[in-house]
Amino acid sequence: MRTFAEKQGIYIGAAVDAEHLGEKNYAEILKRQFNILATENALKFEEVHPKRNSYSFANADKIVAFAEANGMKVRGHTLVWHLQLPEWVADGNYSREEWKNILREHIKTVVGHYKGKIYAWDVVNEAINKDGSLRENVWLEKIGPEYIELAFRWAHEADPEALLFYNDYSIESLNPKSDAVYELVKGLIEKGVPIHGVGLQMHVSIDNLPNLQAVTSNIKRFNDLGLEVHITEMDVRLKLPPTQEDLTKQAEIYRDMLKVCLSSEKCTAFVIWGLTDRYSWIPEAFNGYGSALIFDESYKPKPAYYSLLETLKES
Repeated sequence: MRTFAEKQGIYIGAAVDAEHLGEKNYAEILKRQFNILATENALKFEEVHPKRNSYSFANADKIVAFAEANGMKVRGHTLVWHLQLPEWVADGNYSREEWKNILREHIKTVVGHYKGKIYAWDVVNEAINKDGSLRENVWLEKIGPEYIELAFRWAHEADPEALLFYNDYSIESLNPKSDAVYELVKGLIEKGVPIHGVGLQMHVSIDNLPNLQAVTSNIKRFNDLGLEVHITEMDVRLKLPPTQEDLTKQAEIYRDMLKVCLSSEKCTAFVIWGLTDRYSWIPEAFNGYGSALIFDESYKPKPAYYSLLETLKES
């Protein structure tokens, strides 16, 4: 896929876990098939900044080094989120200024550590509710709505060359949540806040399909603001055990979403949230579901892999 994606001028990628990079099949498939990697967990607050005065970059460093050695870009995920926070943050009791200092120092330290090495950052992740309101979280409660603007400004100060994204789920189609994200990023642009793109996570199932025309229209309106769009976390979960019909349908969904991306003006990356069904968050998060990725548990390519490959060849 990598060869054909590069001919199309698009990044094709996967989220990776540093601990699996030592597995030959895992590493070889990544090198051969993808030209961008996402840090699945290694840069989430809890893992990279476990104590107030200490950082743990080892796993993220491994991913970045692997990417550099193999001519790949890296998407850094994620600087500001309401989940996977260390206890000192989740249970913290600080003044508003201290909270701002905590977030500023975290962003500047993490982004600064990878200055020039990470192509794009998910700066703020999942800050909007389904109804379009701001999600109640520690940052909103302790700092206020401006935490979003501040996060982008601090990230840009730490690495002016990195692309900065807002990332969320269930915003691939046209709905109150994606409308609110549109208004949020439009407002940031109007304030001169450095934001370069929107990430559509695209966690879907064959029973819950986004409308292709709505996805196309949604990407266009973000593009019309001057923003890039990345598909950032795509997977298509199936009821277990999947039938051949399920796998065929899954392949069609992957294909259709890639086609929408390729046909859009500035949809510049298509990233799958994992590589192999052997390592996937889906079975734990969705009881009775799995088989969401394009390689099975034995690293064998599934119909979804071939559908992406053929689409990249044809376009």
